[in-house]
Amino acid sequence: MQVSQFFDETLLNKYNASGPRYTSYPTALEFHDNFTHDDFIKAIQNSKNHELSLYVHIPFCHTLCYYCGCNKVITRHRDKADTYLEYLAEEISLQAPLFSDYTVKQLHWGGGTPSFLTHQQITKLVNLLKEKFTFSDELEMSIEIDPREIEMDLAEHLYSLGFNRLSLGVQDLDLKVQQAINRVQSTEFIGDFISHAKAVGFTSINIDLIYGLPHQTLETFAKTLLKAHEWDVDRISLFSYAHMPSLFAAQRKLRDEWLPSTQQKFALMKLAIETLCGFGYDFIGMDHFAKPNDELSKAQRNGTLHRNFQGYTTKGGCDLLGLGVSSISAIGDSFSQNIKELKAYYQAITDKQHAQIKGVALFDDDIIRGEVIRELMCNLYVDKQVINDKYNINFDNYFVDDLPLLETFIDDGLVENHAQYIKVEQKARLLIRNICMSFDAYMKKHINQQRFSRVI
Repeated sequence: MQVSQFFDETLLNKYNASGPRYTSYPTALEFHDNFTHDDFIKAIQNSKNHELSLYVHIPFCHTLCYYCGCNKVITRHRDKADTYLEYLAEEISLQAPLFSDYTVKQLHWGGGTPSFLTHQQITKLVNLLKEKFTFSDELEMSIEIDPREIEMDLAEHLYSLGFNRLSLGVQDLDLKVQQAINRVQSTEFIGDFISHAKAVGFTSINIDLIYGLPHQTLETFAKTLLKAHEWDVDRISLFSYAHMPSLFAAQRKLRDEWLPSTQQKFALMKLAIETLCGFGYDFIGMDHFAKPNDELSKAQRNGTLHRNFQGYTTKGGCDLLGLGVSSISAIGDSFSQNIKELKAYYQAITDKQHAQIKGVALFDDDIIRGEVIRELMCNLYVDKQVINDKYNINFDNYFVDDLPLLETFIDDGLVENHAQYIKVEQKARLLIRNICMSFDAYMKKHINQQRFSRVI
């Protein structure tokens, strides 16, 4: 892959607008409270799927990272987790019977910080999930970890319970950056923990990195990238810091003058992509990197890469059930989300026997557009005839009002629109969100609203 093709600065500046990350279509902005729990149950009954991906949200963190826009609860009192786990157990017991004919192929714990939980709490939750759901013998079990508040033996404990994938939040290794974002951590410990986890038996380890943070420079970020290479991790998620202090109060602690300029941020992104590809990683989608023998790389090569609320995945055939506060589900032709506030979540479990607060049932148009957008996001290619045959439409006629929006990308040599297919050029990979917006029927009403992050 010729990495230099991604960095036409004129084009990137031209298209550096705000837009969805398309972990779903429609996006979560379209969820509404008219979608009831009865609708959710109907979606399960009507789903043609019998394979399930479980997402469990653990909202607690020991300290507040100022850049973070996730749904979290900051506390150092572990007894709060005991209370949460009681209600989560109740939700699990209420939801599991609805999925009695499903097999769980994937389990992911996110947050917050799932590693906030004690060994005993983790064991109890895993055992409950395995008791209530039918798990596949080839289960993918992954968990997100904050390396600041763990002991080395966490790796053995997780592995003994069946976890086989780890994701560590690293973000940046420079001390000045860490101090600015209130996330000081030990580089030595992270490296030792990764080595130890490999020795224990973990065969897939991911780290998260962010570019665009306060005080980042090319020199300091290069050191972070080099260390990731030395750790020999299997996957790297590289995210652009989205500075939206009007939406996330903690970000107001980050002064504008500390942040890289638009040109500096572009240079940081360019450095990261060139460096990681130079280290031999495949560039997956728009923000992931994986070793060539990784499942994500294989899926991208054979055109089966998928995208959901956890980002890029190989488990595209599964319905997704979210458990816990703020979690999102994708069941059949529907999306739904749980309550975001902790006390309200507890009250809903007690009073209503579920925590769902909003969702959306997909129209046929949503389903068709969702597949087109997903194919573009994952594989940079849409076979029009496949869409025609699957949905009994004529692609060019169906999207007659949308295809003209591709003309600007076609004129810039970023997209090819042929009678049989649409192909996105590799050099447009960083602009794929913009291209997908051409097929987004909801996008017009969000124009000029800062509801989404910028694409670069």
